[in-house]
Amino acid sequence: MQGRALVTGGAGFIGSHLVRALLAQGRAVTVLDDLSMGRKENVADGAAFIHGDVRSQADVRRALEGADIVFHEAARVSIRSSVKEFYRDADTNFMGTLNLLQCCAGTGVRKIVFASSMAVYADSEAPDPIAEDHATEPISPYGIAKLAAEKYCLQLARDMGIACHVLRYFNTYGPGQTFTPYVGVITIFIRRLLQGEAPGIFGDGEQRRDFVHVSDIVAANLLAMKSPLERGVFNVGTGRATSVNDIAALLCGRIAPDIRPFHVAAHPGELRNSIADIGRIAAAMGFSPAATLAQKIDEVIEYYRSGPGARERPAEARTPA
Repeated sequence: MQGRALVTGGAGFIGSHLVRALLAQGRAVTVLDDLSMGRKENVADGAAFIHGDVRSQADVRRALEGADIVFHEAARVSIRSSVKEFYRDADTNFMGTLNLLQCCAGTGVRKIVFASSMAVYADSEAPDPIAEDHATEPISPYGIAKLAAEKYCLQLARDMGIACHVLRYFNTYGPGQTFTPYVGVITIFIRRLLQGEAPGIFGDGEQRRDFVHVSDIVAANLLAMKSPLERGVFNVGTGRATSVNDIAALLCGRIAPDIRPFHVAAHPGELRNSIADIGRIAAAMGFSPAATLAQKIDEVIEYYRSGPGARERPAEARTPA
């Protein structure tokens, strides 16, 4: 009998996909989510749901009952909004993580898988894949909080005898990503085009990103769960670079060929180039991304055109999961 998994932020985009995958593998799952961006209807049947805050000791201790592994997905996920709202960003992303770690002490938790971000890295001059030893000099408050949380997770988990894997996600896309004005360029562009509006590109649009489908993010988490390694830091991406201009051209062509994107001033805190070197996770866990933009973009468009995403209300970039 497999133990119970706790997924913080399990009613949100990545968390809800992960919960379904864990249930499919026969895991008992508890979801902790404050529903500030996650949605109750995203929680898969069969998962225990706790409407609570990762910053609350009472909520976290209740959610940890019976858990032997924690997937910590709850976070405010917005580089742009973290510049203005740096206190709120750090309160959830950093202090919320410390609260979770404190509550794990003395429990049956044997492993923590922490969702980190490409935002921990310094910018890269060239659009080449960067490895985990690339300079960690974040240029946004979001990246600073994630990097600090990483270090606490690795050190305190070791001190408590808990295995810990840090997964640095690159630009994740897929069906189910909650629309906000700040998060997920693919989701933002699709929503604007479906409304007959031109997408706005920050800067010259030649910034390069590594767009990784949510199914591959979930696959990396499942590999980390099963890995015998005690600890490690791993990039999760595809290793392929795509410019924002290319994304805009692809989506305009698929949705509204007569619409042309427009350019606005670049936004502070965002990386110019961010492409993952996935050699470490491939060697250590056998990770190999299976999805490509060409294969998956139509399902994402359809999700927002006529699927569940067509009925979504716009959400603020608060405490997403």
